[in-house]
Amino acid sequence: MDLDAWERDAIAALPAMVADYYAGGARSEGTLRANRSGWSRHALVHRILAGVREVRTAASFAGVRVAAPIVAAPTAFHRLAHPDGEVATARGVAAAGSAMVLSTLSTAAVEEVAAAAPGRVAFQLYVYRDRGATRALVERVRAAGCRALVLTADAAILGTRFRDVRNGFHLPPGLSLPNAAPEGRTMDGDGSGSVLARYVADQLDPSLGWGDLEAFLADAGLPVWIKGVVHPEDAARAAAMGVAGIVVSNHGGRQLDAGIATADALPRVVDAVAGRCPVWVDGGVRRGTDVCVALALGADGVLLGRPVLWGLALEGADGVRQVLELLRAELVEALTLIGVSDHRTLDRGCLG
Repeated sequence: MDLDAWERDAIAALPAMVADYYAGGARSEGTLRANRSGWSRHALVHRILAGVREVRTAASFAGVRVAAPIVAAPTAFHRLAHPDGEVATARGVAAAGSAMVLSTLSTAAVEEVAAAAPGRVAFQLYVYRDRGATRALVERVRAAGCRALVLTADAAILGTRFRDVRNGFHLPPGLSLPNAAPEGRTMDGDGSGSVLARYVADQLDPSLGWGDLEAFLADAGLPVWIKGVVHPEDAARAAAMGVAGIVVSNHGGRQLDAGIATADALPRVVDAVAGRCPVWVDGGVRRGTDVCVALALGADGVLLGRPVLWGLALEGADGVRQVLELLRAELVEALTLIGVSDHRTLDRGCLG
């Protein structure tokens, strides 16, 4: 089955509050829909008599060799989908020969997750008002053996998510956030809107600026990527400062409604970066052909968010493996039919 079928079955199996949290977007969800449709606005042009005997899909993400240019994006609260949460996700990622970016809002400790997929975990960082707590978290991440920090830069506040407000989104008793400040924070519900929105407003620093990125680059002790970039001028500035990589992202359509689709932002960011660091992209990728389009537009690879959660919800670690391997198989099929034996040779000439 394809990823749409995984999504349909997972949403049917999950409690409504959880399904809505995972699937939903900001306000009218226009950006969410634009992410999905953005890839299909580009047509692939195949070549004939290309003599493709074998397709090579191996890639590198944050210094990790991966089976395909497809890795698991940072998403929160995996224990809402499966009792083993992010630990199961990490096992599935490792089994697929992939890598993952672990969310600050993980329901499993970074040490557990990194141990479940040694050398295959990077860490997505939210910056707290309490910079001491942020520094302590970075020290834990480094000690756990994570490959990189992926600094999220598009969450000064949480975009309004009507589904979560309606459902009074919260974490059930027994689930906590072992990486988040305050340490071991819970998010029990009180029936008055999204607890997550209040947490972000209370704890995260909305004043994050370029000077903070410069400080992280100097002091983190890890390669620092920046996530949430859609403007080419921001991309050029980050690349000039020496970031290890850029993720073109609009937070899965969960922040700014009416925001630019990542498929539309990607080529301008790639041009602005001009090869100074890798550029990866997330948002709405559901087909091997979507991956081809992203690569042809200049991305070095894609991060896959919601589909990983659908696999986790239905079949745990093995579901995560199946989802990642399914998308890789679709990529191999698409490359073969286009007439390309190595994904690194895709360029805009492959697009109609």
